[in-house]
Amino acid sequence: MSSPPAQPATASAASPAAATSGSSPPTTALEPDVDAAPAGALDDDGNSAYGDSLVGSDTASMASSILKYRMENGRRYHAYKAGAYFMPNDDIENERLDLQHNLCVLIQGNKLFLAPVGKDKPLNRVLDAGTGTGIWAMDFADEHPEANVVGVDLSPIQPSFVPPNVEFFIDDLEADWTFIRPFDFIYCRMLTGSIRDWPKLFGQALRHLNPGGYIELHDPSNPLRSDDNTLPKDCALNRWNDFFLEASLKLGAPMNSSDHYEQQLKDAGFVNVTVVEEKWPINTWPRDKKYKEVGAWVQENIQQGLEALSLALFTNVLGWSPEQVQLLLVDVRKDLKKREYHAYWPVRTVYGQKPE
Repeated sequence: MSSPPAQPATASAASPAAATSGSSPPTTALEPDVDAAPAGALDDDGNSAYGDSLVGSDTASMASSILKYRMENGRRYHAYKAGAYFMPNDDIENERLDLQHNLCVLIQGNKLFLAPVGKDKPLNRVLDAGTGTGIWAMDFADEHPEANVVGVDLSPIQPSFVPPNVEFFIDDLEADWTFIRPFDFIYCRMLTGSIRDWPKLFGQALRHLNPGGYIELHDPSNPLRSDDNTLPKDCALNRWNDFFLEASLKLGAPMNSSDHYEQQLKDAGFVNVTVVEEKWPINTWPRDKKYKEVGAWVQENIQQGLEALSLALFTNVLGWSPEQVQLLLVDVRKDLKKREYHAYWPVRTVYGQKPE
């Protein structure tokens, strides 16, 4: 059992960030901004005409317990395949997921995806694997009315009114896929920490794609990085991140899975595998305008999600009490606001094509 941490040491400000070394995954070196104010938030204006859609399953019969959510430490969790995903599915978390959607779109240059799909031939069927609140699926459907979008998740938290070309189903992505018709594009975002057998998932994805179709994944990695070593090893944020990664590894669903996507896709048989690497600064410390804005979104996203990210993993896997978790998070929240900590999470978008 991992022991709760001691009180963190206080770090002093350090020198500006150096360029990223060749061994560090991200390719963009961020320069800290020592005196600019935090960037503002963006608005989510996803307005469109929606038609009715039912939540069901064409791959497995829906268990009667799906809507009987589990309550643990004051948070609500999915009941279907309980424990397969460690994050809660209550309203607080769902609002954060929609905020995180804007962050992911922003880091990709205000694009919903990066793979070169829909250029040479139309998209007929698209799978949003692990759709969550369904916000990506609905935005994609609005942008591509020619495509039928299927969203799959363990939790029935999607809205009742959706674009007419969207369907949501409740199922387990790690079970055997029994989709009857193949897809032209499979999108997987923020699945790190929820998949235990990535080679199996990639194999199933390859089999359920049309020739020439693409899969795309978008995930951060752990642990935190700092190009100029301004993140003290014994600060609360760094220690929390180490415990977080340790717990996910013990759970069998590591939070550094994106480190291996490129090779695993190639091993599964995908070609033209491409990796786009970015950074999520922990707050508004970068001088660059784009990354300052990204940092504002990241800070809000992590501040809102700290409890959700920590409670189940730390109590069920590491054996902490809820009170011990909350005590650590008090200091972690303080560290997330320290602009002298020039830290970031590596973020990767990886896509590959099924051979023609």
